[in-house]
Amino acid sequence: MNVEQIKQQLEQQLLELSHRAESALRDARHQDEGVPGDFAEQVTERENDEVLAAISHEATQQAQQIRQALQRIEDGSYGECVECGKMINAERLHALPAAVRCIQCEEKRQAS
Repeated sequence: MNVEQIKQQLEQQLLELSHRAESALRDARHQDEGVPGDFAEQVTERENDEVLAAISHEATQQAQQIRQALQRIEDGSYGECVECGKMINAERLHALPAAVRCIQCEEKRQAS
């Protein structure tokens, strides 16, 4: 997979994540519905809101990582490990296009 294909894949993922985050946030705010009168339903709805907020937050974080990867593509540093400066393995980039560390540096980081 070449850098242009990765860029297209990242742009598509970014679009999907943006839709997911917006949808979850809209659902959590109940913009399309009224508030239930039953207390038990309100409690359940509140718990669902927390899950939707977490989904929105996760999608927003993933979108930020993708924007950073797209910026690295633009500035020519895509594929370089931010820790050691070596090139990240192509298989790793294929599996995780927004990866910022080579597998060795990521393993060291997680072991710490």
